[in-house]
Amino acid sequence: MAGSVRTSERQRIALVLLDNFSMIAFSSIIEPLRLANRLIGDDFYEWKTYSLEGSEVAASNGCRVSVDGSITELDDADITLLCAGVDVERIPLSRELGIRLRRLNARGRTYGAVCTASYVLARYNLLEGRRCTIHWENLRSFREEFPDVEVSADIFAIDRNCITCAGGMAALDMMLRVIAIQHGAYLAHEIAEMALYHNIRSGESAQRHDLETRTGISNTKILDAIRIMDLHIEDPLSCQQLAMTVNLSPRQLERLFRRHFDCTPGQYYLKLRLETARDLLRRTNRAVLDVAIACGFASTSHFTKCYRERYGCTPTEERQNYFWAQGSRRNSNSTARIASR
Repeated sequence: MAGSVRTSERQRIALVLLDNFSMIAFSSIIEPLRLANRLIGDDFYEWKTYSLEGSEVAASNGCRVSVDGSITELDDADITLLCAGVDVERIPLSRELGIRLRRLNARGRTYGAVCTASYVLARYNLLEGRRCTIHWENLRSFREEFPDVEVSADIFAIDRNCITCAGGMAALDMMLRVIAIQHGAYLAHEIAEMALYHNIRSGESAQRHDLETRTGISNTKILDAIRIMDLHIEDPLSCQQLAMTVNLSPRQLERLFRRHFDCTPGQYYLKLRLETARDLLRRTNRAVLDVAIACGFASTSHFTKCYRERYGCTPTEERQNYFWAQGSRRNSNSTARIASR
């Protein structure tokens, strides 16, 4: 994909929709293809949708989408993309889907993932030796679970015949890049104008706003301190060490945090570590002790005490309650599918 410049052959796109897929990312894949056909004046791009069993799939926004077939009908598409969204970690692996994807890879076909579906590709060992990306909410837990996979915080990544994007509007940027490779940048810019999308982003663009925009704070000392905290979740620094890294005294650093956040640096740091722990509890199956250690707690008892004080439940209860809520939602969706038949 990345090495080719253009092609005169029609392109067949296969989109595999997984439960709770992102509707905005799915639409951002299809719409530039539709607009490309309109501007070319021919159906150069053809696409079909698939689900694991061939039945309709619910997006994370509750909308239900019918599909063209099941994954058993996946043949020799030029590009095959998995579309996922929330709770991707809970989707059971399909042996058939793994077989189909590996077969496409062996034939040199392009495959990839949209939004959180890189998680699924990693479970199939289809990201080994490939650079990929995933939505920023899943980035830390992905790195924890797949430490050997090269994952970035870029909006999209194209590595030989593997293409991945972080979801949302990044899917539009990725498809505009694919179209530009095949037809030239002029057509990609025409499509962007048709979509009222004025600034096409490169794959290396950051997923999130910068820290100053997110916090509403411009003080460089505080911003540097927060960045350092985020880099040292597993091995937290003392307040004195933190202050030294930003060339302040501990008292000066504390005054700044109290002024802007109404808390001490240590309290803010603890909040970041517990937020990371909550994410790992919900997105991975790692033992509570492993999560505690990954977030800088020396023991499960201290971790549990801090967690209960912040969230009103223990880490074990957090995981049980979250799984129960997701299971109830899946059962509700299954009941709705049966009732609609």
